[in-house]
Amino acid sequence: MSEDYDYQQRDDTLESEREFRLGEGKISGYASVTLGSLSLLAVLAYLYPAYLTTIELRQAYDAEALQVVLKYGMYFSLFFGVLTFVLNKYKRMGVIGIALTLIAFGLGGYTIPVGPVEPVRLSLGVDWLILAFLGSAFIFMSLEKLFPRFPNQVILRKEWALDLFYFCFNHLAISAILIYGNYHVSNFDWAVSASVQEAVQSIPLLLQVILIVICADFVLYWEHRLYHEVRFLWPIHAVHHSVETLDWLAGSRGHFIQVFSERAMVLVPLYLLGADKAALDAYVVFAALQAILIHCNLSFSFGPLKYIFVTPQFHHWHHSSQKPAIDTNYAAHLVLFDRLFGTYHMPKEHWPAKYGTTKKLPGTYLGQLLYPLSAFARSDSK
Repeated sequence: MSEDYDYQQRDDTLESEREFRLGEGKISGYASVTLGSLSLLAVLAYLYPAYLTTIELRQAYDAEALQVVLKYGMYFSLFFGVLTFVLNKYKRMGVIGIALTLIAFGLGGYTIPVGPVEPVRLSLGVDWLILAFLGSAFIFMSLEKLFPRFPNQVILRKEWALDLFYFCFNHLAISAILIYGNYHVSNFDWAVSASVQEAVQSIPLLLQVILIVICADFVLYWEHRLYHEVRFLWPIHAVHHSVETLDWLAGSRGHFIQVFSERAMVLVPLYLLGADKAALDAYVVFAALQAILIHCNLSFSFGPLKYIFVTPQFHHWHHSSQKPAIDTNYAAHLVLFDRLFGTYHMPKEHWPAKYGTTKKLPGTYLGQLLYPLSAFARSDSK
């Protein structure tokens, strides 16, 4: 069977009934519910900032300025909700979106006073969830529609709701992840070298960022490879690989054990290097954007950059269930370590036709949460 036929067969299986079309009311319905939900969450975050926002993120944005964004979000939610009645379709979603927004207005809306916040050790990252969702959805969904690798792939593809749940869970748990990560790296105090940290801080900022990327990627490469090649670790990582349709949301799927361990391990080289805060911030932004980008349904080849950085094509092959792509392309940032350690796989101008695991996993969050235990009991491998 030719590769072109595989692509066509894959496109034919995508659910056309899940598409968004102008004039059908579906866009208005989903927009109203989405904006209404985010508006209500934002209002709750303004009401209870100590428990629903993160200390680190509060320092990076202007809460009063964001109330202007909240204002327009609430009114647009009402507008789209009313539009479903004008179009006479998806009115139930319009009602839900309007109801959520009216509750948000009733709780104070976009006029809640902003003041000092008393920090608490553990909180939910509602602010991080809202900002990350709005930014990611706008940037990456736009790119996927403008430059799709698989044009027939729909936004509401199979299991999109499951991956949206993973997205929300991982962002809400950011405070717990940071606490665990900081506790983990504190065990490496014995390895801290003041002279090394001074040397790192003395070099230009760009070189610090490059050094961070290389060191972090070395740790992520070997951790990722262990998850694939150590038998009892694979069922945990298999949850991430169970996604069969890749897009900007697919990268969010991951067992909480893997999510916590990855964040904790990558903090070790950052902690030991002791780079400037500006360099660390630049790396965090770079890593967050790249993690979403490489799962996207994008046709970009990235030209010569694909020989340096991990790109969607490179990482899509990592998610392929076709041999010889299985157990290749482990790196998160650069292709360097896959080249060095013989795990590089990048057919020229070709993309995989099939994604997912060779053994199908449960299709629910609870089922995937418990999958490693059931796999251990059955002594499953790939």
